[in-house]
Amino acid sequence: MICTLCPRACGALRTETGAGGRCGMPAAPVAARAALHLWEEPPISGKNGSGTIFFSGCSLGCVFCQNGPISRGRVGKPVTAARLREICLELIAQGAHNINLVNPTHFAHVVGTVLAEPLPVPVVWNSGGYDRVETLRALEGKIPIYLPDFKYTRTETAHKYSGAADYPEIAAAAIREMVRQTGPCMLEDGLLKRGTVIRHLLLPGGLAEAKEVMDWVAGSFPPKTVLFSLMSQYLPCGDAETMPPLDRRLRPSEIRAAQAYMDALGLEGFVQDPASADGGFIPSFDLTGL
Repeated sequence: MICTLCPRACGALRTETGAGGRCGMPAAPVAARAALHLWEEPPISGKNGSGTIFFSGCSLGCVFCQNGPISRGRVGKPVTAARLREICLELIAQGAHNINLVNPTHFAHVVGTVLAEPLPVPVVWNSGGYDRVETLRALEGKIPIYLPDFKYTRTETAHKYSGAADYPEIAAAAIREMVRQTGPCMLEDGLLKRGTVIRHLLLPGGLAEAKEVMDWVAGSFPPKTVLFSLMSQYLPCGDAETMPPLDRRLRPSEIRAAQAYMDALGLEGFVQDPASADGGFIPSFDLTGL
């Protein structure tokens, strides 16, 4: 395939086994873990856990990525579309409330095939927010829950940390498309059945931009349309360990100020416990469940 799935639209030749493009992946999916996951937002993890499949490779390449071994190191195991469907059903048999596809952007063509026949639980598209509207539209009707990041509002920050100066406009358009597809969030017995949850990872020194993200969310969608998730799990990882201010942890004052701003705007959603900023919460990418 000549790939234009992600906003890079690099036109790389990706064959079933031959890797290419910014994601560094072949056309056939590669994954690093498939297991029940209890560390997502409460209405996604629920009591039993979210059936989470971590894909390898990434077209974004954030310098601070906590999943670096799979996103940048590209650790993983090739799986066929048929096997991917089997993995979904195995997770459902284990009690998964949903199937949570982590970083699926560069395998969107396979996801569409796997979901040609609907699964008996909702599917979550868990991405960095750097998605092409055209790619998302090809999945319409198959993804009831979107869980995108909105990382940056400023082109200079997006370029410096992710090599994607166009991230703010791309993510904004993608999230609007996601919300158009899902409509307002719908919960049943405490579990999210449909809707869009917008995440923002608070970065050291990034309080002003976090406020801009929250301003955008509050100004773009009517109340009770989306949920907002303020994340404080940041740890210096990878290249970020040598890039001030990313080389430090979040200050309690930064977390308190961001939460207070979220409350002042009246954004409904979630605030992550600062205790999550612990390496022990990062999954082991040991090919479990594949």
